[in-house]
Amino acid sequence: MKKFTFKGVLDGFRSSAPQPPRVDQEIVETLRPDHFTVAKTFRHGFPFQPTAVAFDPIQHLLALGTKSGSLRLLGRPGVDSHMQHETDAAVIQIQFLTNEGALVTATSDDSIHLWNFRQKKPEVVHSLKFQREKITYIHLPLQSKWLYVGTDKGNIHVVNIENFQLSGYVINWNKTIDPTRKTHPGAIVHLSDNPADSSKLLIGFNCGQLVLWDLRSRCAEIRWQATEGLLSVAWHHEGKQFVCSHSDGSLSTWQARQQSAKPFSISTPHAKPNKDGKLDPCKPIQKVEWKSLRTTGEAYLIFSGGLPHDTAGRAPSITVIHGKTTTVLEMEHNVVDFITLCESPWVSDFQDPYAIVVLLQNDLVVIDLLTPGFPCFENPYPMDIHESPVTCCTYFADCPSDLIPAFYSVGSRTQKRTGFSEREWPVDGGEWSPTSCSYNEIIITGHADGSVKFWDASAGTLQVLYKMKTAKVFEKPRTKSTECSGMDDDPFAIQLISLCPESRKLCIAGASSHIILFKFRKQEATNETWKLEIPVNYEHLEEGGEYSPDYEYPPRQTIKTEVASEAKEVGPLRVRTGLQKKPPGFQAYLVCISIGLHGEPSSQITALCINSSYRLVAYGTECSIVVVDTEQRVCVLNMMTPDLYGSADPYQRVPRSPKRLNETSNEDRCRSPTSDQASLEEVDAKEDQQQEKSRRHSVPWRKKKFSFRKMRLSNVKAPNKEMLNFEEAPNAPTPTPEQPSPAEPASFEEAFEAVEEALLRESPTEEVPEADSASPVAPPRTKRKQRPQTLTLENNQPEILTRKVSSPALNMKVRDLRRVEEDASSWDAVGRVMKKLNKLDSSFSRSRSSSMSSLENISNESVQCLAFVDSYTRKSDSSPCPTLWVGTSLGSVLTVMITQPVSVEARLTTPVVLQPCGTIFRLKGTILTMSFLDCNGALIPYSFETWKDEKQEASKERSKARPSISPTAMASTSAAEQFGDRQFAVLVSEKHARVVALPSQNCVYRQQLAETNFVVKSEIISLRDSICLVCYLSSGQLSAYTLPSLRPLIYMDFLPLADLRIARTFCFSNRGHGLYLCSPTEMQKFTVSAEFCQSLNEMVGEMFLTREMPEPPKESFFRGLFGGGSRPLDREELFGESSGKASRSVAKHIPGPTLEGMNQRATSASSEVSRAHQMMVERGEKLGVLEERAERMRNEAESFSTSAHQLMLKYKDKKWYQL
Repeated sequence: MKKFTFKGVLDGFRSSAPQPPRVDQEIVETLRPDHFTVAKTFRHGFPFQPTAVAFDPIQHLLALGTKSGSLRLLGRPGVDSHMQHETDAAVIQIQFLTNEGALVTATSDDSIHLWNFRQKKPEVVHSLKFQREKITYIHLPLQSKWLYVGTDKGNIHVVNIENFQLSGYVINWNKTIDPTRKTHPGAIVHLSDNPADSSKLLIGFNCGQLVLWDLRSRCAEIRWQATEGLLSVAWHHEGKQFVCSHSDGSLSTWQARQQSAKPFSISTPHAKPNKDGKLDPCKPIQKVEWKSLRTTGEAYLIFSGGLPHDTAGRAPSITVIHGKTTTVLEMEHNVVDFITLCESPWVSDFQDPYAIVVLLQNDLVVIDLLTPGFPCFENPYPMDIHESPVTCCTYFADCPSDLIPAFYSVGSRTQKRTGFSEREWPVDGGEWSPTSCSYNEIIITGHADGSVKFWDASAGTLQVLYKMKTAKVFEKPRTKSTECSGMDDDPFAIQLISLCPESRKLCIAGASSHIILFKFRKQEATNETWKLEIPVNYEHLEEGGEYSPDYEYPPRQTIKTEVASEAKEVGPLRVRTGLQKKPPGFQAYLVCISIGLHGEPSSQITALCINSSYRLVAYGTECSIVVVDTEQRVCVLNMMTPDLYGSADPYQRVPRSPKRLNETSNEDRCRSPTSDQASLEEVDAKEDQQQEKSRRHSVPWRKKKFSFRKMRLSNVKAPNKEMLNFEEAPNAPTPTPEQPSPAEPASFEEAFEAVEEALLRESPTEEVPEADSASPVAPPRTKRKQRPQTLTLENNQPEILTRKVSSPALNMKVRDLRRVEEDASSWDAVGRVMKKLNKLDSSFSRSRSSSMSSLENISNESVQCLAFVDSYTRKSDSSPCPTLWVGTSLGSVLTVMITQPVSVEARLTTPVVLQPCGTIFRLKGTILTMSFLDCNGALIPYSFETWKDEKQEASKERSKARPSISPTAMASTSAAEQFGDRQFAVLVSEKHARVVALPSQNCVYRQQLAETNFVVKSEIISLRDSICLVCYLSSGQLSAYTLPSLRPLIYMDFLPLADLRIARTFCFSNRGHGLYLCSPTEMQKFTVSAEFCQSLNEMVGEMFLTREMPEPPKESFFRGLFGGGSRPLDREELFGESSGKASRSVAKHIPGPTLEGMNQRATSASSEVSRAHQMMVERGEKLGVLEERAERMRNEAESFSTSAHQLMLKYKDKKWYQL
């Protein structure tokens, strides 16, 4: 007989317990760490806060500098490069080394940098940081290697751009000014060569002092003094005159060959005489340029600013004076800088200007000077991303191939831009050939004004395809009143976007708690837009009736017609009524507006999901979840988030006192739709009977409204057995709903104490079985409205409620899509469990603490993640069914079962039923992502309905397209069924990730994603024919994990979370792509795919092309004879070694990373050569010693041979007996 032992009993328990499947032995994970490389790829948009602009007239490249130290180099469409200085110092000036593939930048940290863009990835070659003086102006003459640097102290230094060494030649301010001047002239604001004589340098100080400096003689040749502050100077190409712009809005012209106290001419172009006969004061003219035409000899005088001060509403402008014609070109934004594009790069020749590049604060404008009226060129770059501030974005990589042509087709028809120049875009430098990309990429951006833009982001470019305005769905907002003063400044702002690419159904969520459903049509249509008003319920089961202990599903609530009309008055948006003419593209079909009851503000929408196969749209708010049937245009679920738990809510809710309601509104209660379309009158009669019977309110309200002598305590609902672990109470009586409580407290305090004692007596130490879920999850980081905590006093009889849905021209009643029965079949099992456990019915069963003081108060629980999927809701399920998975801000994952008719005809009339299930998972932190894998570890695609042109397919029956199962999936089905699990749910929160096997609901893998920080964004993406989980952490790292085992792959530094904008717009997509808004005006794409990084260089355009330099202008015979021509200057002789060495304290040379690397490599190579040479010397010495030894041995051998030969001769002729 086998001996009975305690160990044997434990072994028996272990063997009888179901073992989780060994997924690691079945699923082969192919991704490895070497498949990942984190890199920024392309940047699109307008440079944020621009400060400087420059143009290479030979290479036709445009450079833009910004306040944050970034550079954008632009050529023809597709040629776009982003560069960033090591520091965030602002770029104050840019100078191209014309036709040499390099440029020089001056930054606000008193440094100058040399950039080389001959290769596809530009790099810094040299840097020079000034130690004692601030850089205010730089000037590089054409085809010169000597750079003039002006400073705030009025000194001018000369730098050799080849090695970034300072020359000993310095022009000090005290040598340039008039000896009789007693004050400092100020900072250098201008430096330029005389076009006719390069040995003469024109120096301008901000005080108005002008000096023509002779570089050869090192002295000031001519000095001028302007009466107003100097801002800029421009030469005439002949070198005889120059024009200055001043701070008082005037232009002064000076003769270059004579010194005079007054200018040759002075004018104020925009000044007008006032009543006193004096000119009105004008704004400063920030910059002026003077260009000439070869054909007519006429000059263009172009300047910015100079408008009168008292001109109200005048926009910033560029003024063009050509001959006797003055043209003022108004700009939409402030002018930062401008440059004139000319045919000739030589300042001593006729320039022949053809365009003006105007850099505005928020735009880049190029004006055509060769077309009458000076129209603008159409900008081929995506510079209008920020036309309205971007509020959200969605990225689709590897989307259906027919989407881009469809969007482009409707976009080109609806957005025809006119008034632009017909000439080609003048900035056409570089070379780019569109590489054939095997997949398409689409970016959708939502904006503050309610507009939605669709962009083609394939092959490294960004081109707008289609733009629509959701504000057109609504009437124009009225003028803000005192009642609406708290309304959002951007009521139409897009907050969430959900697109089904296959069915081309789009759903957006706006800032006014509204969602709009769009259907894509190629043709124009005229129809009405349906409207659905959905109330937001703030009180948890406030209007609920009495229910049996085994009925956990609370009634959904809405408002009556009168309340809806009141809410409509308070709501900020009104849907346009009547027939609307809708252009091709996305056409609004249904608008759902969340209404706050009794003056309450409506909750913001926090999650959105659309499923074209189910024909449902689900969205979550800060306190509830709503599901809308898009086919029947009815709301099928409107429930507070805590109600999804049923009686298994593990949290203690924060109480609040509801506002007093007027008598009329007290009679209007939230209603749930009924399938039999019960009339409002019947509901009102029933409500009147039950109103005083039972109502759920907070504590202070009860003290005033209720007499507790008539109130009895009901049984406490027990949590779901699947969620909580505790022993059953044997021999416990099973009370019925009609059974009165043993005691009737005479006051609320006594009732409260009775409930608390019952809780402590029943289960003082009850916990959630999950190891890291034993304590309630911390509330979300963001502050949201506090949701009330109420004492649950439930009635026994369910209440039949109705709701009314209003439409602009079509009014409908929302039908009750939930069966109201005394014994709901879906909750029978739960009811039997609760009867057996015999728990008291109270809302305080949420917590199992030993005292009420230890209860953790929870703020509003918002819905943060939604997912439609065919999955399993119970352990006993044998086949998947349509479900909705809900993730909340407290880390809970709940499921809702969807019951819908099978046939297409029945779907049009039969209600869709949604029932919350008892399955609940809990993680730490807000739920971010929920995805589902099949038994092979492959991602289960969402079901969808393919798009068909309604005009062509009106008579055909729609067919549902569901993803087919791969052969590998079918092959291992039997293996999966052996363990009973056929799916894996991947649940990701801010802190953790779990893989749960379904339907067994066993957690097979778990991984902690963050400890001290949190996950900002996570997504399950496809990469190299496999899938993985990628996460972006608040500390700036990117991490990736295999699926389903959650094995770490990478953990790399990427981007510090410095701005909320990054968190709001950060998104991942398939094939390892991602993007975020790096500034309010720029979009940065990145990748985590090593394979894509290898092919990235082929997708980038060539910046530098070899082009011939045009010949310099030839001097006429008479001009050279009379000394009017330009004289050659040997700058090497002036600024080279003969000028001496500069002081080391003036500036510090900083080699670029490339040069430093070359120096290191050169040093390493030199050391290797020296070591090899030393080894060769040592080897030579050893060979020399060996040679001496060999010579000595040879000599000894010869001596031995001689001695042996002599000995042989001596005894050669003798006989043996003679020896």
